[in-house]
Amino acid sequence: MAALQDLRAEIFREDDAISQLNAFSRPYKHSPHSLLVILGSDQEDFYCRAIGMIAMPMQASRKNPRVVEHQAISWPNVTCEVSKLIIFEAAQVSRNDQHPRGRAFGERLLSDQLIRQLIIIIRNLVQSAILGIESSCDETAAAVVENGALIRSSVVASQLDVHGKYGGVVPELASREHLRAIVPVVRQALEDAKLNLEDISAVAVTAGPGLVGALLVGLTYAKALCFARQIPLIAINHVEGHIHSVLIENPAILFPALALVVSGGHTHLFEVREPGQYRLLGKTRDDAAGEAYDKVAKLLGFGYPGGPVIDRLAPYGNPRSVKFTLARMKGNELDFSFSGLKTAVLRWTEERDLTEEVARRKANLDRSLQGWLAVTPQTTLDMLASFQYTVIHELLGRAVAAADEIATESVIVAGGVACNAGLQKAALELPGVSFYFPSAALATDNAAMIAAAAFPKLLRQDFAGFDLKAQASLMLA
Repeated sequence: MAALQDLRAEIFREDDAISQLNAFSRPYKHSPHSLLVILGSDQEDFYCRAIGMIAMPMQASRKNPRVVEHQAISWPNVTCEVSKLIIFEAAQVSRNDQHPRGRAFGERLLSDQLIRQLIIIIRNLVQSAILGIESSCDETAAAVVENGALIRSSVVASQLDVHGKYGGVVPELASREHLRAIVPVVRQALEDAKLNLEDISAVAVTAGPGLVGALLVGLTYAKALCFARQIPLIAINHVEGHIHSVLIENPAILFPALALVVSGGHTHLFEVREPGQYRLLGKTRDDAAGEAYDKVAKLLGFGYPGGPVIDRLAPYGNPRSVKFTLARMKGNELDFSFSGLKTAVLRWTEERDLTEEVARRKANLDRSLQGWLAVTPQTTLDMLASFQYTVIHELLGRAVAAADEIATESVIVAGGVACNAGLQKAALELPGVSFYFPSAALATDNAAMIAAAAFPKLLRQDFAGFDLKAQASLMLA
């Protein structure tokens, strides 16, 4: 430990050949705060130590004709210190093994995987800005997050206008829209963060679950950035990203905690022992809760997405007017089911012949609350209130049961349905359990949550290879 604390301002040993004018320093023109060190061909030994910097490998190029023989290593600023007390044998290159016209010293050095890992470690000790990319469904998003907590930028390009007229997400159209949006969205995120790709420590990208065509757009673009700029690639599970959308704003959550992830595509219960360690406790066996909201809204002529509309109208109805049957699960009692509830709503509408009423709502151009109330009779408002009451009862009932099972008082609610005002109100009224919800901007799909989820993996050096594949049904636990 004493050796690690003995910081030296020397880059190489005083007595080696590098002192014979075979190395010199100058600011690199593209990075005003960097120090560029050119390595001579007759250098004897290379001593390096990660103390708070990251060394970025930089290949010689025609734009910099003075660096033609050897690999260069640059540091983001001049505070880098290298100790001569620690020697990495894999980094030692004998003078006798080098030839003045042979391969560059740096090329030989960086060919070893150990040295590549060392360079990444040194860089990450100073830089912790992660570029997140999200394209799992119908939103193209990019964000820059520092230290897993500070959101420097977050940009989301929504496709609601594209899919709204179809009553749901059309996978082929979603992929095409991602192709149009991915480049400008990433550029905007970097501009808003006032950073360049040279300042990014890693690129985090959603690898699944989601629409495979949509996932491929973000994944391919992330791979291209990492390959071109030699930046580490981190694969993130979309569901884990939703959990981190709450953790990023509530760092004081006590673990173990329970996570209820509820959205248009997911309804899961996880035990979160600590960030990165999850155990699946329950999941939906058919429709997700958000999917049930959207299908009921489409059935009644409210359009897509229907969850927010039902949430706004539910307070104007009687939640106990329609007695919907709660799902009774065989086997795992913490599992969910919403297909029966959706079918019950269908039967209710068929019994009352709502054809004209639904047609009026479809033709309604006033999408405000008052506009919807004007075309929705009280009986329908009562049914919507009863539907929402039943969904909330199912979600919170199993969440509380799961929290008791793992003996925790901390419950994380994440995903698009976490924006539901009725759900939030009911959860906060429950005694003995602390519920944590994300802000509205982080509840729906975004890239800030993906970048935040990548920070623990960055610290562990848990990087993905370029053979990473999009997985439509990727499991978190």
